[in-house]
This record gives sequence, structure tokens and C-alpha cells, in this order.
Amino acid sequence: MTITNTDILANSPISFPGLFGDWEFTADSVALHIGHGIYWYGIILGLGVFFGMLLCLKQAGHYGIREDNLLDLVLMGVPIGILGARTYYVLFYLDRFRNADGSLNWGPDGGIIAIWDGGLAIYGTVIAVFLMAFLYCKRKHIRLGAMTDLCVMGLMLGQAIGRWGNFMNREAFGAETTLPWRMRLTTVYGTYVEVHPTFLYESLWNLLGLCLVLFVISRARRFDGENTVFYFLWYGMGRFWIEGLRTDSLYLFNWTFMGEPVRVSQALSLVMILVSAGVLFWKIRIRRASPEDLMVNRLAAEAAAEAPGGADAPAGEDAVSEEVGEASTAEAAPAEGRPAKTEEN
Repeated sequence: MTITNTDILANSPISFPGLFGDWEFTADSVALHIGHGIYWYGIILGLGVFFGMLLCLKQAGHYGIREDNLLDLVLMGVPIGILGARTYYVLFYLDRFRNADGSLNWGPDGGIIAIWDGGLAIYGTVIAVFLMAFLYCKRKHIRLGAMTDLCVMGLMLGQAIGRWGNFMNREAFGAETTLPWRMRLTTVYGTYVEVHPTFLYESLWNLLGLCLVLFVISRARRFDGENTVFYFLWYGMGRFWIEGLRTDSLYLFNWTFMGEPVRVSQALSLVMILVSAGVLFWKIRIRRASPEDLMVNRLAAEAAAEAPGGADAPAGEDAVSEEVGEASTAEAAPAEGRPAKTEEN
């Protein structure tokens, strides 16, 4: 029998018998019993957003992105991301949200709006926030690739932290296993089950990907969007493997492949892998993308050309930082007679 989330006691003890013996972790999945409850899942997701934002703010100068533009995107992206995650989940589990007469249940009792009962999908978040970023960057005349190259670092850190919310909820685990790092949970039948801790796999996979972006990929960027494409390639590979271990997958309607139902996340991951690999090959091998065309380098060149002394003026990140600082000062003090600077392209 396949054990799913609904077969696990909500606040059952969690242990890793192959690593720590009989030691068990026991904690309520609800941090505060107020209203529908304030879950550790939500608190941990909030921490993921917070630390992801701090990382992006620290790295913004490397991409020519102004902090106020980044904060605007975060403030809009959080609610839109939650809405996208819920919409994605509901679309592929629509029958779960129907009343007996076939109509959709929109109510708080197990209905579409009842996100406190679970049901968020990370791919829905990524799709919704990416579309929002596209519209925002178009309106502000910012290169989409530069903005997303910055934001995917915060996203990876947020995902690495956020997956521990699944640990607190006793969910998003894999099939049964005898590996040393197996996770033991208690079922509603009063028995133990030892499973793959797939929440941990994905957390570590995202953390490793973040390290690669920070210390390898971003330091040799040749085009705006390279970090982003690498994220989709890296996350797609990891999710394709991890999704195959999970027991709570969303399935692509009634489609099958070689007699097996098609998992939505695996199908989307495969598309992401192929498209991302194709884009990297095209941009690097065919188009021969050059770092000179990066938005941050173009802004630095423009700042150096406009500054007194021309070529002797500060270049690189320092020049971009000065440009951003001047723009902020101009906006803060229009009385000095300097017009506010418009958004940089």
C-alpha cells in the first residue's frame, strides 16, 4: 500500500532511526492556535521570503538593480506567488473542490480558498511571479533577465528554507526505503512507515544550486538571464528525480506514459530541462554572448561617460552604485533643483 499525506498522523513523532536511533522529534504543526491556526509552515515560508529578500538586496548592485525596484517586486510577488501556487494546485485537483452537485466549493470548509488545509504548488508560484516580473520590468524599462538573475538567488534560498515547513507538516515525503537517512512517521493505522525525506532532498538541492549560482555561474555571467536559465535547468533536474520518489504528486489529468500516470511536475521539469539547455547552447555557443552587454556593465559604462573625467571616472559596480545613489538622492531632495532620474534601461 502506498502511504500518502492523509495516512500520517498530523503531529506524529518524527525520527531518523538509521542516523539517531530512538531519538524522536515531536512538535505541533500549529505554532499558535488562533483562528484557523498559525502554522509553522507559514512562519518558515515567511522566514524564507525574508532571508531571500536580504540576499537579493545584498546582491542588487552586481546586477544594476535599484533596491526600491526590488522591494516593489517582493511586495507584489508574495501575494501573487501564493495565489499562483493555489491556482496551480486547484486546477490539477479540481475534483477535490467540487460539491455533491458538481459545483465548485469556494467556501472555507475544505473549499478553494481554504489554503490552511494545505495545497500549494511551487511551480504555480514560479509561473505567476515570473509573469508579474515581466509586466513590472516592461513598465519600468528594466531588463527582465537582469531582474530575474537577481531574484532566482532569493528564490533558491527561500525554497531551501521553506521546504522545512513540509517537515513540520509531516508531508511531501517519498516512498518507503531502508536507506540510513530514512524518516520514520506514524500512520493513522498505528503503524510506522519509513520513507524518503524528499523535503530534505529538495532543500539541499536548492542550497547546492544557490552556492553554484553565487560562486560560479554569476561570476562568469555572459548574458542577462543566465542565472535564471541555470536555475530552471538545475531545479528541473532535481525536481524530476525527487518527484519520482514522492507519493503526493499532482497528475496530468488521466494521461499515461508506458502504463504509468504522468506526474505534472515531472512533465514540466522535463520541458524546463530541454528548453533551458537549448537556451544556454544558443546564447553561449551560437550567439556568443558577451559580458559587455550585461545591463550592469552598460549602466557602468554610461555612468563613466557622463561623470567628470570620462574614462578616468569609477567603473564597474562602484559606478553603478554611485548612479543608483544619485538617483535616490534626487528623488529624496527635489528642492535642490535636480530632476529625479528616470528608470535606467
